[in-house]
Amino acid sequence: MKIVIIDYGAGNIQSIKFALERLGYTGVLSSDAEEIRKADKVIFPGVGEASSAMTKLRSTGLDALIPQLEQPVLGICLGMQLMCASSEEGNTTGLGIFDTAVVHFEKDLKVPHIGWNRITDLKTELFEGISEGEYVYLVHSYYAPVCSETIAKCDYGVEYSSALKKGNFYGVQFHPEKSSEAGERILENFLKLEM
Repeated sequence: MKIVIIDYGAGNIQSIKFALERLGYTGVLSSDAEEIRKADKVIFPGVGEASSAMTKLRSTGLDALIPQLEQPVLGICLGMQLMCASSEEGNTTGLGIFDTAVVHFEKDLKVPHIGWNRITDLKTELFEGISEGEYVYLVHSYYAPVCSETIAKCDYGVEYSSALKKGNFYGVQFHPEKSSEAGERILENFLKLEM
């Protein structure tokens, strides 16, 4: 199986590569459109700021490529947020894969939201073998509200989408590569998806 991790300079790349290796897989880091198209699975990581990340995607044409991909794609953290229609962070237009806008946590909440939190209302095969209320690791100041594409929720002063799905596109707000055994199981479930 060929797994490509999209390289656009906004990454938690090494921790994802190590997590794949622990599962017995190898991930290739690439920004080459043809290599990404030919992958069996694509991981779209992200750590950083939305507007500068989108600028990088536009400069390489990846903003046009990603929404056209037909194999399973997993957006992680900022990667998931960039797959949404827009983000309040830097007043950014996203890739428009998920039909929701990313917003900032209310001012009375401590941000970023860092640490372990429970995920609930788990839907789809991405969460096969994962218990309701399982803990995952998060670091973020912005969130996607609950919407029709929500497949898992989290609560931090407000209930929000900790995972989204539309067609072959999946997004998780948490970091599966840093979420212990549960995170590794979620990554493995993604890698086993059939489309």
